[in-house]
Amino acid sequence: MDSRTNQTSPVGGFILLGLSAHPRLEKTFFVLILSVYLVILLGNGVLILVTVLDSRLHTPMYFFLGNLSFLDICYTTSSVPLILDSFLTPRKTIPFSACAVQMFLSFAMGATECVLLGMMAFDRYVAICNPLRYPVVMSKAAYVPMAVGSWAAGITNSVVQTSQAMRLPFCGDNVINHFTCEILAVLKLACADISINVISMVVANVIFLGVPVLFISVSYVFIIATILRIPSAEGRKKAFSTCSAHLTVVVVFYGTILFMYGKPKSKDPLGADKQDLSDKLTSLFYGVVTPMLNPIIYSLRNKDVKAAVRNLVRQ
Repeated sequence: MDSRTNQTSPVGGFILLGLSAHPRLEKTFFVLILSVYLVILLGNGVLILVTVLDSRLHTPMYFFLGNLSFLDICYTTSSVPLILDSFLTPRKTIPFSACAVQMFLSFAMGATECVLLGMMAFDRYVAICNPLRYPVVMSKAAYVPMAVGSWAAGITNSVVQTSQAMRLPFCGDNVINHFTCEILAVLKLACADISINVISMVVANVIFLGVPVLFISVSYVFIIATILRIPSAEGRKKAFSTCSAHLTVVVVFYGTILFMYGKPKSKDPLGADKQDLSDKLTSLFYGVVTPMLNPIIYSLRNKDVKAAVRNLVRQ
């Protein structure tokens, strides 16, 4: 037996390829991703500030929005510095332990966002379908545990998935064909049966993707039905405006995921490189563009947020 099969982690860590096969794109994407990252920090940071400082925004919806903004900052910070470094260093080596931490943070933030978007859909459902009961149902004693539960669920899932992946033996090739320690790319390097990992990920995807999507869809069926029953056009417009930002964020978030994992794979070997580049760029879009759009969407579609931002700028 080759002695390498007893090796539990690669010596010197993993090598991240990033866009090293496309050097002409690296400098362009470095400037682009750095600019987007700064917008993410600024936009989400401002949203957190206004939801904390403006007393008019001390409501469940804006509490969830503040959590979403903090989550987006954490998610991008767990990967973007690594991505930027990979553009400057063609063969970026990341230690085994750092890879595990980065994988854990990405998993935790992604799963938490899925659950949090479901909680925000429930908030909008109660606000529109049961407005008289809203102060009771969505009291502080309810919405704070809902947010805490979202974080706890995401972190628990990440602990399970990451620990299972990093317990695998890795031997031979230690090159990850990605920007970051993406779990599927890491699992391909394991020299052991990964069927348990695959089953675990499928179950997690059903729980953290399927269930929230179903819950959000059902919530919006009731929301839209309630809005359509409002007699005045102005009333319908006002009711829809209170949930349009959340609905837009949901469509962008889940639409990108479905495009990323649902598109057919090319069977043409000559197109493998283009397919590989396309997968990487789609992943990059999901990782940085979606968190950048969230504060923009909420700022453009919400009068209260725009007013709070203007007040913050004037101070």
